[in-house]
Amino acid sequence: MASGTGIETVSTNRAFGGVQGVYRHASAATGTDMTFSVYVPPHEPGARLPVVWCLSGLTCTHANVTEKGEFRRACADLGLIFVAPDTSPRGEGVPDDPGGAYDFGLGAGFYVDATEDPFAQHYRMWSYITEELPALVAEHFPADMDRQAITGHSMGGHGALTIGLTFPERFRSISAFAPIVAPSQVPWGQKALPGYLGADRAVWRRHDAVALIEDGARVKDLLVDQGEADGFLADQLKPHLLAAACADAGIDLTLRLQPGYDHSYYFISTFMDDHLRWHAARLT
Repeated sequence: MASGTGIETVSTNRAFGGVQGVYRHASAATGTDMTFSVYVPPHEPGARLPVVWCLSGLTCTHANVTEKGEFRRACADLGLIFVAPDTSPRGEGVPDDPGGAYDFGLGAGFYVDATEDPFAQHYRMWSYITEELPALVAEHFPADMDRQAITGHSMGGHGALTIGLTFPERFRSISAFAPIVAPSQVPWGQKALPGYLGADRAVWRRHDAVALIEDGARVKDLLVDQGEADGFLADQLKPHLLAAACADAGIDLTLRLQPGYDHSYYFISTFMDDHLRWHAARLT
């Protein structure tokens, strides 16, 4: 369990024989305090366990999936550590959307390292998720960092796909719930990417799953669940663009369109068990 220096234990709770913890630390990447959660399932002393990263969507913190994701029973059965980071830096002096919109700024870091002022100082979520937090998890928890998987929802699905496609040697499996698959082509991304990264669309392509695949990124397979009653499906998510890119690239995409399901955690929690078992098959 968490030990040593560098992180503060905010809370721990027993669950399904394991421990659900929430932790805080001073982040060098973001220049702020960051909070994250980790579920460690029951395990033998000295065992090292595979890790599933779960990236959350717009407006969320670590708490949304921790409290609503219904992942702990499956993680306990399968022996998976489950890590849920925050979605942006927070705190005094961290800039937000000037108009207070939900889709940019606080809670909407889009898993990029911003280069545009005033966001460049703190909005370094790519470095935080791919470098700093994995080092902390490896130091403080019984994690086997040679066996990692990544998933996410909406903006977090975008993050899971882009990070997984960029580091295929690190992540044995990648999945997503209702992901933003082509942010360069939809309103959420067309606001966030220039706001954080500037006007050069070539730079955006490194943070766009469809563009990454078009530019040569390859993994063996992907799992995506998408609710057919999702109000964001047509304008913001466009999974058919991912399906076309994967077909052209020879990537085995399992895209499941789920009738009647929306964009909420009722949808995510319904199919979380499927995703965790899919990852476990590739991690063990």
